[in-house]
Amino acid sequence: MSQLTIRQATENDCDIILYFIRELAIYEKAEHEVLATTDTIKESMFSKHSGVYGLICELNGEAIGFSVYFYNYSTWLAKPGLYLEDLYVSLEHRGKGAGIALLKKLAQIAVDKGCGRFEWSCLDWNTPSREFYESLGAEPQNEWIGYRMSGKTLNEFAQKN
Repeated sequence: MSQLTIRQATENDCDIILYFIRELAIYEKAEHEVLATTDTIKESMFSKHSGVYGLICELNGEAIGFSVYFYNYSTWLAKPGLYLEDLYVSLEHRGKGAGIALLKKLAQIAVDKGCGRFEWSCLDWNTPSREFYESLGAEPQNEWIGYRMSGKTLNEFAQKN
């Protein structure tokens, strides 16, 4: 019988985390946007005050998926929230319960930490993932529009007087 386990990611997982990040980027047709390296993952996720956490999903001891999350804050609830940055299960291992197991573990972490919300974003064209999330009871937040500053725009804006 197959054994599916979820464990906290450690510094020793940087190579597999980068592998999954690249797989996710390929799936999302954005591989060229990945700037992460094993070293930057180590620095950003596993430094003393990082605030970023990861989970590794294994099937019979083989890593088949991962998630990366961090805590945010809701002023209206006056509670922390758990934000799922990435969740990915390798294509050949989908349908084995790994995605549900990762989401359940994240939900348990959120409840244990007293979080008022567990949130994430999904690309609008990613119908299989959206249907999967909605089948679990997650609700799309269509009234909110995400905004982002990055790269040159972020640096220039930060320097404006």
